[in-house]
Amino acid sequence: MGWLMALLPLALLAAGFPIFLVLLATVVAALLFFAGVPATAAHQVMFSSLDKYALLAVPFFIFAGDLLGRGGVSARLVRFVQAVIGRVRGSLPFTSLGSAVVFSAISGSTAATVAAVGGLTYKRLRDAGYSEKFSTGLLVAAGAIDNLIPPSIGFILYGIASDTSIVKLFTAGIVPGIVLALLYSIYVYRHALQRGDQGGPPFSARELLAATRDGIWAIAAPVAVLGGIYAGVFSPTEAAAAACVYAIVVAMVIYREASPRDVFDSAARSMYLTAQVFVILACAGVYSWLLTVSGVGPALVETIRELQLPPWAFLLAVNLLLLAVGMVLDTVSAILVLTPLLEPLAKAAGIDPVHFGVVVIMNLSIGTFTPPFGINIFVGQAVFKAPLSSIYPGVAPFIVAALAALALVTYIPSLSLAILRLI
Repeated sequence: MGWLMALLPLALLAAGFPIFLVLLATVVAALLFFAGVPATAAHQVMFSSLDKYALLAVPFFIFAGDLLGRGGVSARLVRFVQAVIGRVRGSLPFTSLGSAVVFSAISGSTAATVAAVGGLTYKRLRDAGYSEKFSTGLLVAAGAIDNLIPPSIGFILYGIASDTSIVKLFTAGIVPGIVLALLYSIYVYRHALQRGDQGGPPFSARELLAATRDGIWAIAAPVAVLGGIYAGVFSPTEAAAAACVYAIVVAMVIYREASPRDVFDSAARSMYLTAQVFVILACAGVYSWLLTVSGVGPALVETIRELQLPPWAFLLAVNLLLLAVGMVLDTVSAILVLTPLLEPLAKAAGIDPVHFGVVVIMNLSIGTFTPPFGINIFVGQAVFKAPLSSIYPGVAPFIVAALAALALVTYIPSLSLAILRLI
């Protein structure tokens, strides 16, 4: 049965089937022709895969991020970041990058960050003389930071799939997210030097005060949500629900830039995206269960033990695998399908499960803007109306920077675990 579960998914993917049908068809074929298990077990396991309290955080964070992006929050964040940066070489690209980092602490979706921040700053970059390649590459790549800066949908799904603390994963992702942003910044500054950029308007304390006053509710959103989690006031799931209430109040009552129709549209979009995630989750759950009961998972663990690979070699192999997978498979599918296989192998190799979770999510974050099928690329194409012939070469330098950040995070575990050891 092992060959069926390996070859049939590859054949169905090559034929263009969606990932949930690939997984479900494989499970059904295995149950009908090979496994001595009643077929009714499939829908029972699918239901139990969704019967998890922590999964409620997914639609809540998607809704909160979408509504805050519509309700004037993203525009105020961009103004605040620009006021903080002042006159430095490349101030406008740095504003775009910094805004993406801050918005990542509100939204759990990389695509939402690309759309919200890119929609506000892309025209400014182009009007300032930055090329289409650089502008699209920067904004498409910056969205990947969202997967590392909490609250991250990727970490929530990984935590559920691997039974790892979501709060610990959130905490461990902060420094790697900053490292990724810093390495992006090096390339941005180098690009600014090459084009002789003189920077934007000088720093003004008055403008910073005005931007802070105007955007205080936007700035306070990640502080309120994440502060409540780390202070133990509420769980990640409860924090997600609180974020929804906060988003509605800020967007409709305080800023008054979202109408009831906008709230309805955000809810409908969140429902649609949640359904996409959950149908994959249900099918990946039953696929993983079949791998376990058929002995494939334990056999892989034993094989790794017999190879006696050192941790660095195992991590290198995982990085290469996930980078390749991320080029063709969406982040949600990759997490849910591969985590049940890889996480036991990481434990067998003696790797900290939280550190390994950060490595997995960082790899798949790079996949969101890696050709040919990175989701952020297609979001950028739709938002910026830019051709793929500009976006593909535009993201190349940022892929190099991201790989350097991945190497640092992979082989310096303290970047992920230092904050956890302090608290």
